[in-house]
Amino acid sequence: MSISAHEIARVLSEALPYMQRYDEETIVIKYGGHAMGDEHLAREFARDVVLLEQTAINPIVVHGGGPQIEAMLKKVGVRSQYAAGLRVTDERTLEIVEMVLAGSINKQMVGYINEAGGKAVGLCGKDGNMVIARKLTRAVVDPGSNIEKVVDLGYVGEPDKVDATVLTQILGRELIPVLAPVCAAANGGTYNVNADTFAGAIAGALKAKRLLLLTDVPGVLDKSKNLIKQLSADEARGLIADGTISGGMIPKVETCIDALERGVEGVVILDGKVPHAVLLELFTDLGAGTLIHN
Repeated sequence: MSISAHEIARVLSEALPYMQRYDEETIVIKYGGHAMGDEHLAREFARDVVLLEQTAINPIVVHGGGPQIEAMLKKVGVRSQYAAGLRVTDERTLEIVEMVLAGSINKQMVGYINEAGGKAVGLCGKDGNMVIARKLTRAVVDPGSNIEKVVDLGYVGEPDKVDATVLTQILGRELIPVLAPVCAAANGGTYNVNADTFAGAIAGALKAKRLLLLTDVPGVLDKSKNLIKQLSADEARGLIADGTISGGMIPKVETCIDALERGVEGVVILDGKVPHAVLLELFTDLGAGTLIHN
């Protein structure tokens, strides 16, 4: 279906108030899930990020890479180990994780953005001591004995300190940071950090206008599986408590709440498989996911 020039002009005109709302504001976008593995969607996403920068918005892309890491581990014959359903990252696994996240995936996304006319800069949490991580400890209840125990996940960390100096030097200079969630430890080691958690820490440190978490689901669903368009942080806590928000959505929503407490104005969980999801969320009345706010 062809779109007339008049229709294109009308859409651009209607987007103006939204562009003005985010003028010179920082938007942190966590990009992951299966959308990353689809080259067409990845290139569309890159083009949309360049459009944001061209409209005087400061976008920062944080990417994950779980499926790509799993594929590389299989390729080199490293078997993934799990404890209480969580991947254990030993030294060999960490080497592959850093190679894939800070190497191939990061530079692929940088390439897509540059090909779309942007100027992307690939970095990771180690650069400029951007994010210092501490070891993540996870307590789980053993189903057999019903006794709580601490699971050692190896080189898996969580953000401890954020130094945004490198990013503040880049933002506003027509450069688009693309960040891999590989971080330094205080003792000089390396930690693999969950991309959602990493993005939340970065957004909080910069007091971002929006943190967008692109996932494989439309957003937060109610008990009838309908999309919830908006939630306050307190309402989100209530939905976790009553079981409406469950499974893998719990840590995502907890990341949203933590980012709000750090100073982010609003956090959106949306489906990265929807073409132009970022533009739909930022530049239209309809939005494209669940907005969580204070």
